[in-house]
Amino acid sequence: MIEVWGRVTSINVQKVMWTAAELGLEWRRHDVGGAWGGTTEPSFVAMNPNRLVPVLRDGDTLVWESHACVRYLAATYGSDALWPSEPGARAAADMWMEWASTTLIPALGPTFIQLVRTKPEARDLSLLQASMKRTAEAFAMLDAHLRDRDFVAGDRLTMGDVPVGCATYRYLNLNIERPELPDLARWYRTLCARPAFRTHVMVPLV
Repeated sequence: MIEVWGRVTSINVQKVMWTAAELGLEWRRHDVGGAWGGTTEPSFVAMNPNRLVPVLRDGDTLVWESHACVRYLAATYGSDALWPSEPGARAAADMWMEWASTTLIPALGPTFIQLVRTKPEARDLSLLQASMKRTAEAFAMLDAHLRDRDFVAGDRLTMGDVPVGCATYRYLNLNIERPELPDLARWYRTLCARPAFRTHVMVPLV
């Protein structure tokens, strides 16, 4: 049985849990991080010296870093499903996972932190405004990309949709103004129809 260490409100844990559920795997999750603490315990540090969630264990295999966990599960249990067998299709999915890491989530992160985890009187409004602008630009790019595609890497769900989908849920559930993004909205509705996404991603933001 797969074991995952991490709290349900962590976007990085949500990526792993959505993937595991999408693949129909049996799993056990341990509450670690945030209010639960535990990331400085010697037993956890022995698994992940970075002291961050998630950590995934599958038999003798131990993986940390959320995208590495998603790739491991997709490659091991989702051949030609979440993990496309054709190298070009797989590269397309991988590309959007990297884009989520380098562009989308860094843009969105300050907005989320300022609005969800910072008291109103302590918010940095200039940081918030800059983050909202960069985030809107990133999602506009994604919206344009989805204009003639059902999913980020083509006509079916792949690992590429996972980190982007998790970030999109957060973005669309923040109390902010957003541009009209019709193709993003269409794609997002298809994610919301998936039980694994609803269960593991569509949770309260705090």
